[in-house]
Amino acid sequence: MVYAMAALFLVVGLVAGMIGSIAGLGGGMFFVPALLYFANAYEPGSVSPQVAAGTSLLVIGVTALSSSISYIRQKKADVQTALLFFLGTAPGAVAGVYLNTLLPVKTFSLLFGLFQLGMFALMMVKDKIKPRNLSWDVKRRFVDPDGVEYEYGYQRWAAVAVAFLVGVVSSLFGVGGGLLMVPALIVLFRFPPHIATATSMLVILFSAAVGSATNILHDHVHWLFAAMLAPGAWIGGNLGAALAARLKGKTIVLLLRVLILGVGIQMIGEAIWK
Repeated sequence: MVYAMAALFLVVGLVAGMIGSIAGLGGGMFFVPALLYFANAYEPGSVSPQVAAGTSLLVIGVTALSSSISYIRQKKADVQTALLFFLGTAPGAVAGVYLNTLLPVKTFSLLFGLFQLGMFALMMVKDKIKPRNLSWDVKRRFVDPDGVEYEYGYQRWAAVAVAFLVGVVSSLFGVGGGLLMVPALIVLFRFPPHIATATSMLVILFSAAVGSATNILHDHVHWLFAAMLAPGAWIGGNLGAALAARLKGKTIVLLLRVLILGVGIQMIGEAIWK
């Protein structure tokens, strides 16, 4: 039975790592449900929502490290921006761990689902929002593989504020924060999809490290299941980064929308009917 579980989690890690890397999400939207459903079926009562989030965040760190190495080699990750965002994600990740301990199972699932539906709505209307001329402290330019030129940037205080919220979400839901980070970078700061996903994975790596350390101190990590998920997550992170380089920006955004909507509906359904 343990070998079947290991094989299942290897596949989950591979798929979650690959898709999470492409969309800049880290893979937590797959890890958390898999831990709550499959792990508890294998070992009833072994994984609470808090342990699922903590274990997921640790494995997300593996995915983020793997894909970030590839994205830096591709010169897609904005390292300077990632370091600035980390100033907000670090304290946010710690705060999220403490908030997590206050949530019962149904509330956890409902908030997780509602959060994702909110992000889906934001992504749907982003193309209808007329660009405004903003006085950014930091400005960047990027030309994607199709020759489309982007101008993006941010104000440093706004970046740190958004990053703090990302850090809270990262530890609270065990999703790595990408569900908020990528839409925020694309909609608020006009990042090109390729740069947004790559930079998001680097920020996720930093916040996952801080959040995981806090989770370990609170015994919110199931080490056996983390070890089962980690190999697939590492391989998937590499494959996802390589595949993302071949995809158009619109394809990445479409994938992000589908993932957010699907898992959001699933988690809300679990909260209502379970």
